[in-house]
Amino acid sequence: MITSWYKRFSSQPHQPFFSSGIFFFILFMALFVASYSNILTLDKSVLTYHAYTMIFVIFIQFFLGFLFVVFPRFLMQVEVSKKDYMNQFFVYFISSIGIFLTLIFYSKLTILFQFSLLVIQIFSFILLFKIHKKSLMKIKEDTKWVLIAFFVGLISHFLFIVSSFEFNYSYIVSKIAINSGFYLFLFMIVFTISQRMIPFFTTAKAPDYKINKSPKLLETIFSLLVLKVVLLTFDNVKLNLIADIPLFILIVKELIKWKLPTFKVPAIMWVLYLGLYWIPVAFFISIIESSMAFIAPEIFFEKAVIHTIALGYFVTVLVGFGTRVILGHSGSTPHANNFAIFIFISIQVITLLRIFASFSTNLGLNYQFLLNLTAILLVIGLLLWSSKYITILLKGK
Repeated sequence: MITSWYKRFSSQPHQPFFSSGIFFFILFMALFVASYSNILTLDKSVLTYHAYTMIFVIFIQFFLGFLFVVFPRFLMQVEVSKKDYMNQFFVYFISSIGIFLTLIFYSKLTILFQFSLLVIQIFSFILLFKIHKKSLMKIKEDTKWVLIAFFVGLISHFLFIVSSFEFNYSYIVSKIAINSGFYLFLFMIVFTISQRMIPFFTTAKAPDYKINKSPKLLETIFSLLVLKVVLLTFDNVKLNLIADIPLFILIVKELIKWKLPTFKVPAIMWVLYLGLYWIPVAFFISIIESSMAFIAPEIFFEKAVIHTIALGYFVTVLVGFGTRVILGHSGSTPHANNFAIFIFISIQVITLLRIFASFSTNLGLNYQFLLNLTAILLVIGLLLWSSKYITILLKGK
């Protein structure tokens, strides 16, 4: 029975990686709540048990499950072998559980599992790079930018591990690692996949839709994000305007140009559009934050920008893509029933609540309560979504 189940569970790359991703998403969010509620005392800083784990442990597993499926299709190559992706899956899973347990019980060993996670991510990069290099297709821009973002992610991951050793500039190095990991690694991978797949999916639901993307879009976005990461190292929020204004204008113009038929497609599609719309909202918030620094520097924004992108964009797209991929690859027609729509809308409400929590101290409200409430609601939302869709993955095809 176990052998039969394992054969089904491991038959497609997204099944083990999506399952692992959601499992650790819930675990590490629960760890965050326990820490901020003073239920549990952790030796490591929030940069490690929250920012690091979100970027280098959790989200990347979701999107690797997707990349191991679509990379060969994009490049007209044979599928990734079960042996290759399952061997990697086990290392990711063991490393992730090791990071979780050592953060709670003996944080001095955490670095060992971080290092093993970095090593397996190098192997994932090499696997994807070989598929890209072997392909004879003339146009390979999308996979090229995924690989560029992934390579930057490896450097960012390495820098964060180095920053674990205390030295004069370790905190600065850790911030550079987190900022580059968030914008140049995670954001670029998610955006590259989004700009490729969302317009393509739209053509299936709206046959009259014409894909109309700007040339050099990814190059421009990446260049501006590099500028943003550089500016963030100066710890002067006013400087962010230099990157955020052109980023906001570029993305708004691009989304207008795409003419996505938001009100003419079913929920399985408009949820992906919602994810994209959170990007300009995030950069607009950043512009307001930088502008307010000139006239009212006492107003506190508390990472509103990062969480708008992380929850509004990453999680919305993750749940939207995840629902579509899980149903499609299980033999069902990709659609969103009332339950799925409820989850989609709930993620938007949770995003708004997290943004409100960021500003709550300015209103004299209980920031810690609102933060924990947001995290708890997110965990509940993930559990509800998992009860319907991850169970499909666990059963296997």
